[in-house]
Amino acid sequence: MLALGGVVGLIVVFSVNAHAARAAASQDWSPFVLVSGLLLIGLVADGDGLFAAAGNTLARLSSNGVVLFFGAALMISVVTALLNLDTSVAFLTPVLVYAARSRGSAEAPLLYGCLLLSNAGSLFLPGSNLTNLIVLGHLRLTGAQFLAHAWAPATAALVVTAVVVLIAERRELSEKSLEIQPTKRPALGLGLVAVVAGAVLVIVMPSPALAVAGVGVVATALRVTRGNIKPGHVAQVLGVPVLVGLFGVAVTLGTVGRLWSGPTVLLSHLDVWGTAALAGVSSILVNNLPAASMLAARSSAHPFALLIGLNLGPNLFVTGSLAWLLWLRAARLAGARPSLKKASQLGAWVVPASMAAAILALLGAGHG
Repeated sequence: MLALGGVVGLIVVFSVNAHAARAAASQDWSPFVLVSGLLLIGLVADGDGLFAAAGNTLARLSSNGVVLFFGAALMISVVTALLNLDTSVAFLTPVLVYAARSRGSAEAPLLYGCLLLSNAGSLFLPGSNLTNLIVLGHLRLTGAQFLAHAWAPATAALVVTAVVVLIAERRELSEKSLEIQPTKRPALGLGLVAVVAGAVLVIVMPSPALAVAGVGVVATALRVTRGNIKPGHVAQVLGVPVLVGLFGVAVTLGTVGRLWSGPTVLLSHLDVWGTAALAGVSSILVNNLPAASMLAARSSAHPFALLIGLNLGPNLFVTGSLAWLLWLRAARLAGARPSLKKASQLGAWVVPASMAAAILALLGAGHG
């Protein structure tokens, strides 16, 4: 249904105003290509056992549940920053569920923490979240330049989110752990090379989408030709119908934002706090990718506040971001039973606290 709706939306907006639709598509295509490349890189890395080995090592080094949780938070933040939040939830969710089970610990803190922390940690680099490129892609910032502006609010959001989840799940994290079950060693080869190459490209290049996609396609093709990865699994990981649908809806609303001045006028009357709040609510109503395309169709006075709302607001409900859908699928495949109600209840505490912390950090750094 989502794919069909996206395609219908594309047909309609190109029929109504092809020039505005092409401008919206030009703004939106790069992030979708980038995330596809990062998901492919994550697929190869996962096939080499890199994520599973990291989870097992984390479990072995953690003396208790709290240490395990903060170690997981660090791992989530690194993977999210370098390989995108969608890659993080798709591949780390089962790894963290396994890490909890291998210690005999409750899996809920790491299960819900993976989703909430992935969204919270998606402010660090351009490729960390598609919204970052949609909103600020026209500035052609390198990863280092983006990080110089975003590290303070990103760090604040991540720390506050981790603390809130820790407090909410403190009873389960205090349970005693069992002996760690061993796992096989990872293959340090193509997957590691692809991860490093993708990370370097994201940090150094102002427009890394095609280059990162190239790395992902080549690495995946090599694995497929050797029989290590099945083509059907590649299609499942990419979730092409969902990506196509979201792209169509994003272009549709991006076209609306170019033809209708309402969103721009509204944003022009809002300060940093109001901009973030509007973006957060919009992300829940129409998903953060289409919301980003519409709200950033024209220049914004507070682009980083806009990103704070678009990236952190989705933690409130499943409609907020693609990451929720990937997280649900990954959790169920791992044998977990994720509760949308519980995730949203945690999000209701996390979102206002993390957004407030991020905005204060943004203002403190002089980037408001």
